[in-house]
Amino acid sequence: MKKYIKIFAVIFCTTSMLVSCSLDEDNPHAGDASLTQYSAWAGLQAYCYSCIADQLYTASDWMFASEGGTDMWVVKGNGDGTKDLFYYDGLTTSTNSTNKLFKQCYSMLTTCNTVINEADKVVDKDGRESEMKVLVAETKALRAFYYYLLVTNFGPVTLTLESNASVSGVTDRYPVRTSETKIYEQIIKDLTEAIPELGVEPYADNKARLTKKAAMGILAKVYAQRAGLGDAKYLKLGDGKEYWKLAAQTAEELINNQAAYGAYLYDDIYDMWADANNRTNKEALWIAAGANGNDDAWQYMSKSNKLSAYSSANAGALEEFWNPDHKPSDKGYFYGRLNSSVWMPTKYAFYCFNPTWDRRWETTFQYAYNEWGMGKVGWVPLDKSVIILTKDICDKYGIDPINVDSIIYPYVDCDVTESTYAGNQFPAYIWPKGYLKKNLIREKKTDPRTHKTTYTWKWNGSYDALLKPEQVITRKAFAMPYPIAPDDERYNIVAVHTDAELQVYKDAKSRFLAYKISDLYDSNDVPYGSTTGTFPSEAQYAPNIGNGQTSVHMAYPQLHKFNWSFDGCFVANNLQIKTGDMFIMRMAEIYLLAAEAEQKLGNGGKATEYLNVLRKRAARPNVGDAWKMKTDATEDDIFDEYVREMTGEFNRWALLKRHNAFETRLAKYNKRAASKFKTANYNRPISNDFLTTILNSAEYGDNGYGATATSGLKDFGYDY
Repeated sequence: MKKYIKIFAVIFCTTSMLVSCSLDEDNPHAGDASLTQYSAWAGLQAYCYSCIADQLYTASDWMFASEGGTDMWVVKGNGDGTKDLFYYDGLTTSTNSTNKLFKQCYSMLTTCNTVINEADKVVDKDGRESEMKVLVAETKALRAFYYYLLVTNFGPVTLTLESNASVSGVTDRYPVRTSETKIYEQIIKDLTEAIPELGVEPYADNKARLTKKAAMGILAKVYAQRAGLGDAKYLKLGDGKEYWKLAAQTAEELINNQAAYGAYLYDDIYDMWADANNRTNKEALWIAAGANGNDDAWQYMSKSNKLSAYSSANAGALEEFWNPDHKPSDKGYFYGRLNSSVWMPTKYAFYCFNPTWDRRWETTFQYAYNEWGMGKVGWVPLDKSVIILTKDICDKYGIDPINVDSIIYPYVDCDVTESTYAGNQFPAYIWPKGYLKKNLIREKKTDPRTHKTTYTWKWNGSYDALLKPEQVITRKAFAMPYPIAPDDERYNIVAVHTDAELQVYKDAKSRFLAYKISDLYDSNDVPYGSTTGTFPSEAQYAPNIGNGQTSVHMAYPQLHKFNWSFDGCFVANNLQIKTGDMFIMRMAEIYLLAAEAEQKLGNGGKATEYLNVLRKRAARPNVGDAWKMKTDATEDDIFDEYVREMTGEFNRWALLKRHNAFETRLAKYNKRAASKFKTANYNRPISNDFLTTILNSAEYGDNGYGATATSGLKDFGYDY
């Protein structure tokens, strides 16, 4: 009966953008007679998607596993949290992120196999044959995707196409590994069979379902990853060029025939990341749908996405710049509750961006911080949203003393609206520069008898002056326009790239704290923090920081791709959570894959053409051809452009693996990780939960992490 209940629960979930209903992993399989009914079979097919949005693309585990341990990310403050994933220090078979990835993928594969294998046994399929072809094709593409994640991260694992097989469970107590080449053959077979059957539009108009363009995108990435395996020195397969050609051909087919596949690349990078386009993003090839507070599916979908909190900085550590209860690390209807920050970009990652021409700087990172209020609804009056600069603040942070008693005004005012299901929503609207300075007046009064000074506030303005997102050039409240004007009174902390930028603010006697990003790192590019003592002294640091006893190193520019401020994305009772759509693949990545493959084939000029498409749409107006790459692209150019376009989008570890580049890249840009990295780290450790369940763990091996007698890889061309 339990299984029948789950079948009907899964059917119900089918209308919920294919997001898990938190069913456990005891899902139906081939032994259930009920699967001969179309409704049950189709419900089980929807379940094949369940871990995509519920776990992989809304939880920290996969984000840290897919991006950590690369040239792009370090632990904030040079701390030891997550050092296993970020620095290969203590990475074991029990590391939660890799352990979960292994189990999640295999839990879905048994279900995928069942759906594919049992399709012919459905007895009431008359008139549904075309639908079933699409659903089987979706399931093959899903199976390919899960195996792609497994083989990319764990190397040779067990390939099974049986309905009642379970590698991560207990069905097969003596599993055997399959070579990576065989696994890739099956992945490619599944995708090439699925693509002709998939529609240009998603089945049942469900935007989270796989389509032809999504499967093509996955195939291009699979070819690139297989090409890297062919080039790997530790395997000596020697067939990389063959697969780089296939990667180029597949990516270019999608680029050259976008209309036929329903694919699209925005002309303006602002449109790509505009909050207004999140739910209907035309550039997305495949999404993990976020719950919408105004949609009935809210009641059944997962609401666990805390990636905005995990990928944030901790600007609230500079307490003098925030009102009580306003700190992003504590409470905030604007930022959300950003109290779980873990990672920080490397110095290399920040300096890949040249903000003077590239608008991807502000559409990727919030590099300036501001106060906020809720004056329109009366929750946080305007006079409780300002910061008055005292002499102590100015002295501590090196702000010119002319600014003592100056006011920093809020940048946004958060509205309060009621969603249908999710409770209050807090969309932000932006105050125009200078408006509050002109219309919110602080009046000083001194009692002539007691000489006691008091202050009152006079409000002459109108909330009608607030700018809605569509009226703001950045079109996203967290994407601060570049450059920040020296006389802008709406900012409290601003990060810059160069001494020249810093000097502009110093000469203008700007009222906000400005600092240079490179000064967040020591001479080895290691971030300052708890393990390196106090923040560097004035002599070592930027001259306008003051006495050095600050927490400026916690207010680094923060990734804001997962932070939104629009009606329907808020969970009213948990400000850590935002529920926008997550982009698993988007069209820009196809241009990068095409450039990457062409460069590997020796066609650097062709690679440059693809990169320039992305660079041109990111360029600021009136910068001439500063955006244009005028030389043949090198491998380093490919790496750099992936940073600019795809920061935080779950692909950096796989990219470095397919270029066999961990040793060289880490040595340059993440020395702490380089000191611990070893060849075995090209594959993640096999799941400890799996190893302790099977009866041949010694033979199966753990990929060389010391938990089993052997690595299990020697029979597959590895020398360890």
